[in-house]
Amino acid sequence: MTLISAHAGFGKTTLVREWLASCNYAVAWLSLEEGDNNPNSFLTYIIAALQTLEKDLGKELLSLLRSPQPPKMEVILTSLLNEITSIPYNFILVLDDYHTIHTQPINYAMTFLLENMPSQMHLVITTREDPKFPLARLRARDQLTEVRDSDLRFTSSEAASFLNQVMNLRLSNKDIVDLVTKTEGWISGLQLAGISMSGHDDPSSFIKTFTGTHTFIMDYLVEEVLKQQSVYIQNFLLRTSILDRLCGPLCDAVMQDTPLIGQQNLEFLEKSNLFIIPLDNERRWYRYHHLFAELLKQRLLQDLDHSSENKKIDIAQLHIRASIWHEKNNYEIEAFQHAAAAGDVERAERLLLGNGTPLHFRGAIVPVIKWLETLSTEILNANPTLWVLYASVLSMSNHYNEVEPKLLAAEGALQGLEINRKTRNLVGHIAAIRAFLATVQNKVDVIVSESLIALENLSPDNLAVRTATTWKLGIAYERKGDNTKAKQAYTEVVSICNASGNKIIGILAATGLGNIQVKENFLEQAFKTYQQALKMKDDTPSSYSYRAYIGLARIYYEWNDLDASIEHIEKSIQLAKLIENVDQIITSNLLYVKTLLAKGDKDSASNILNEIKENVIQYNLEDRISEVSETEVILLLNQGKLLSAQKLAETYKTPLSQARVYLSQGDITKALNELNTFYQEVKQNGIREKVLKAMILKAVIFYTDGETEKSLELITDCLLEAKSGRFVRVFLDEGKHMERLLLKAYANRVMPEYIEFLLKAFKLEKQKFNCEEQTNMIHSQLLFETLSQRELEVLKLIGQGFSNKDISKRLFIALDTVKGHNRRIFDKLQVGRRTEAVAKAREIGLL
Repeated sequence: MTLISAHAGFGKTTLVREWLASCNYAVAWLSLEEGDNNPNSFLTYIIAALQTLEKDLGKELLSLLRSPQPPKMEVILTSLLNEITSIPYNFILVLDDYHTIHTQPINYAMTFLLENMPSQMHLVITTREDPKFPLARLRARDQLTEVRDSDLRFTSSEAASFLNQVMNLRLSNKDIVDLVTKTEGWISGLQLAGISMSGHDDPSSFIKTFTGTHTFIMDYLVEEVLKQQSVYIQNFLLRTSILDRLCGPLCDAVMQDTPLIGQQNLEFLEKSNLFIIPLDNERRWYRYHHLFAELLKQRLLQDLDHSSENKKIDIAQLHIRASIWHEKNNYEIEAFQHAAAAGDVERAERLLLGNGTPLHFRGAIVPVIKWLETLSTEILNANPTLWVLYASVLSMSNHYNEVEPKLLAAEGALQGLEINRKTRNLVGHIAAIRAFLATVQNKVDVIVSESLIALENLSPDNLAVRTATTWKLGIAYERKGDNTKAKQAYTEVVSICNASGNKIIGILAATGLGNIQVKENFLEQAFKTYQQALKMKDDTPSSYSYRAYIGLARIYYEWNDLDASIEHIEKSIQLAKLIENVDQIITSNLLYVKTLLAKGDKDSASNILNEIKENVIQYNLEDRISEVSETEVILLLNQGKLLSAQKLAETYKTPLSQARVYLSQGDITKALNELNTFYQEVKQNGIREKVLKAMILKAVIFYTDGETEKSLELITDCLLEAKSGRFVRVFLDEGKHMERLLLKAYANRVMPEYIEFLLKAFKLEKQKFNCEEQTNMIHSQLLFETLSQRELEVLKLIGQGFSNKDISKRLFIALDTVKGHNRRIFDKLQVGRRTEAVAKAREIGLL
């Protein structure tokens, strides 16, 4: 990192710009301001700056940051750093005016960035005060270059060049020395003094009276600068100071000038060095220097206090003009913020509602909450809509405990009002929010009752809330086991999500529909539905697509495309980690275990299962223990650990697992008893996916017991059920007994084409394992013990020079897990350190 730290006006930005012009590095530049203290906005601008180097970098992360519930900054940064590592050249990221940042989460994020910064990246920071980073540690590591105000002060000769050659003042050497002494070489002081002296008849007398500390000098000179400008330019500066960013047409709207000369004014200010900074190469957008803007705003307020009534500047009216312009030009959030600053509650509310899709539905949660927090109880009571919006934005920002009091206040404000379309819509929205809270609390009956109340009262054109409510209703029906009603709800949401603008809900509904189609064994339909969900995302946060990815992974697994399955599993895990959805990570990893077992990688499957169990314990996810134990029983049976499998199955009473254990022990009666109980339960609940699995296992049990006729009858029913979905793995996973049963069915001319397809899959499976066994035999001649698939992945990353921490991030596994892999790799390679491991691996052909 290069840190350029000095007081205001020491030329930090100019220094960096001129230095960059003389070096051959790619540069991403971000000028910061007070409004960038929101962590999500800060990261959004960081990514946007980096996209000037690589346009697709962080595209999905930008969408994620606009979501109603963005993930923690460290999670976003980890993904961003992983993308930065792919940039194939050295580059510089400049953060200008970092002193405007005072939010601790952003300082923490920058520290995290510094600790993990890729080697091709160099960070340059300009600031008026030292950032709250571990600077001492960076110095000790020789990772910090510092430029301080003592380095930036102008000498007399430099000041002479600047004042006489650049500003054309023709000052004497004595005047220059006096001015440098009084300003202590402060470039902005010199610049402001030079502007003030332009046209001054006696520069020497001006310099003699020029005294004071920086603060007083600043105030004095800005006053002098303003007074040297025309009345029109003074008015222009004061009135446009309410804008965070300026462009010609926006300034025209605020000033209401005729003719429209806002762009000319901005260009004049830039040429006159009046503290205006261009924000793009086209010189379309500008901003005032932060200090200058603050002083202009202060002067604007002073004019308001000291002007007569008929000369007062109406600041609220300026904000309204800015709001109108931003609205016309589709800058909806800025339009809302200016309306809020103007105190125009009615306009701010209208803009917040956003033509049917409220702003906080589109990511503007922070500015909406900030505005609502400023409103008095009297204003909120006079406008129940605002109470409801308050509850809505709080629910979307995870402030669940604060929601119900706002809803009760809304209901209190509605009492006594005329029952009309507007008030009925508010009643519906209140119920919709309560349905959402019930979804979080898993109160299924409450979800249904509140959703029905909501849909009965919500306006037909309130599509955003109606679709969200219908989706929640679908969740409730699915949890109740009523798949027919759930599908109807999800299908309705998907069909209208584009019109409602609520695409996040559309993605979730499409995924829910796909999940039900999987339960009903309609894999082809589900595949198309999941793909539709992925196509819907556009600019919506891609993290909401994790369910669609795991749905596709499950189908690919069933179709025996194991590589495609793993690819989609990893995408699902990556997205789930972005929003810290541990429950979904467990779901994806359980399928990962099954897929690795299908590929014959028992060691990696075992390692991932251990990670799953750690997560279950760490996050107290008791409801997942049964499902995890069922997967573990399958693993133990694959490993030949029959006794351990038996104990685990008996402990958690998982019927399919117990049936498999009894079958492995040759206890057919107990196996059938367990299976029959399970079969009756899933059949009654209409879960055809589980019915098929139970029937297949039952057919295998009958076949191993010599009940050939029963097994053929059952396998025929299974094939009829499975054919349309092109099921493969559900048969392959039953092993050699299923293969023999299929051969028997084929001999009896039962669905010969489908059985030929399945038998070919069995043949390919055996060929694959035979090939892997030969490879393992070759390696085993050189190794005491063969490396697992995951250990090979870790070894390759070690060979590429990645640290343990980097490997942890790239593979999305805990740091301790990486260290455990390292120990096992070293043991198997019979080495003691990383360099020896890499050398040995290359020697025997593993790298």
